[in-house]
Amino acid sequence: MTNVPPLGIGIIGLHEGRTLLKAINLPIPAPVGQAEEVRYRAPHVRVVAACDLNLQKLDEVRADDPAVFTTPDYAEMLRRDDVQIVAIYTPDAFHADHILQAFAAGKHVICTKPLVNNMADARRLWAASRGTDRRLLVGQSVRFFESFRRQRAAFEAGEVGALELADAHYIHRMDWYYRKSPWAANATDWIFLGMSHPLDLLCWYLGPVAEVTAYGAHSALASAFQVRSPDICTVNLRTVDGRLGRALGHYGLHELPSARNALELMLYGTGGTSLAQYHDMRYLYTRPDGTEAREDTLYALRGYAFNNEAHGMHYGEFASYAETFALALLEGRSCAPTLEDGLAVFAVMEAARQSIATGQAVAVPPILEEIQAG
Repeated sequence: MTNVPPLGIGIIGLHEGRTLLKAINLPIPAPVGQAEEVRYRAPHVRVVAACDLNLQKLDEVRADDPAVFTTPDYAEMLRRDDVQIVAIYTPDAFHADHILQAFAAGKHVICTKPLVNNMADARRLWAASRGTDRRLLVGQSVRFFESFRRQRAAFEAGEVGALELADAHYIHRMDWYYRKSPWAANATDWIFLGMSHPLDLLCWYLGPVAEVTAYGAHSALASAFQVRSPDICTVNLRTVDGRLGRALGHYGLHELPSARNALELMLYGTGGTSLAQYHDMRYLYTRPDGTEAREDTLYALRGYAFNNEAHGMHYGEFASYAETFALALLEGRSCAPTLEDGLAVFAVMEAARQSIATGQAVAVPPILEEIQAG
């Protein structure tokens, strides 16, 4: 869309939230060895305000872009007329409160994953969503990473055929995360914190889930940091239409990225097989003649995706989902993953949590029914 003023974003939570600010308000660096050209990732949005209780983080934002309004007071940011979208990157336990406050202030919302991590908050969000016309996008960044976008486009074009099995994992050593965010050790569960990535991917491709069986264990790293929840998780699920999915998570491992990327999704269909990878930006697939193909866009898109910094930064995905959401709002259409999508994934995660705790298979529909009962 041309000649349309960008929608204003106000960010709360300036660790990952600062990544969104830089992804949107600062230009894309040129590929190494090429001439600089001023281009922006998301022309239909602009970060206009930022909020955090840590005053040092506010100073960092002002250094990035002095035009951004900063405040430690969330209510003050919500009162601003130039904020149409609130982007939430606070610890998981605060998501529901911050979403509900944004809805009450008439704002649309982007909320990082997981949308919520407990049944009470899931019920609150469902009830609130029935009484508002404000829209929400769950910030499932992996969906917007280039290799996964290419995999999805090929799937929707029918190149995989009918999907029979989906297999996803997220494996990443998290000692740095426990030091940065101590709340992660005891205020949430890795089923929500890490497994939200692979389980969202399975739900995206397979649809409604009927039943989950899961197992969990503690790694030596988790024990050293006194992590409450299991940080090694395996989840098997069966969909309503009888197809199968599998998700794996390990957050205390010694990584071997040349063999397995941190995030991967394998699709097995009647017409072919495909694999998308992150942190690398590889997309591998079978051709109709049975030969294998590989697309590697890492160096072509390293500036857009990673700002020419360490692989693993989220500039590209964050800007892509913010731009996609803004265009959907401007054009009056829906944009996935929606609040309802986020709660459906939460129900699968909650079923997995219950299965680990009980050692039994857990049905997902009753959990969704409880959420929607309010």
